[in-house]
Amino acid sequence: MLLITIPGFTQSNNQTQIAFGKSYEAENAKNYSSAINEIKSIYDANNYVINIRLGWLNYLAKQYNESITYYDKAIALKPYGIEARLGSVKPLSALENWERVKRQYLDVLVVDPQNTLANYWLGVIYYNRKDFVNASKLFEKIINLYPLDYDSIIILGWSKLYNNKPLEAKSLFQQALIIKPNDASALSGLKLIP
Repeated sequence: MLLITIPGFTQSNNQTQIAFGKSYEAENAKNYSSAINEIKSIYDANNYVINIRLGWLNYLAKQYNESITYYDKAIALKPYGIEARLGSVKPLSALENWERVKRQYLDVLVVDPQNTLANYWLGVIYYNRKDFVNASKLFEKIINLYPLDYDSIIILGWSKLYNNKPLEAKSLFQQALIIKPNDASALSGLKLIP
């Protein structure tokens, strides 16, 4: 029985490798429909890698709803996986479905509380919604992990300024200027602090 299943597995594995190879070639040529069709020729609804690949290719083809469908299938197959959740953020963002984007970032942070991508972009969502308290918490987490991360420092500075914490904002803007001398954003922030 073992001898019968191994050749079948090898043949299936070879077909998958060939389809993926052709799909990558088509993707590199920006022929997304061909890349999608190569993967669909070996489609297996229970295969995580195939679903995530179709999620990505449909995103590139601007077929955002289809992309989300495949990413959702990948998430269902590996609920603790992070890459499918982060991948689904792209088509969800293209559709401006910010509540689902936020949900994906929150779900990533349940699995990996230190995930800098999820912390940063969830912080940006809060920042854009003028929720500077929650934005600050997320940016502070990143800066504790990466003290020289300019993007997090500068947006945390603005979050603190808008949250009426001018001394903290000033310190952050000054830190940003050490990392990026003459930075326009940091200089603008400092001008607003008496």
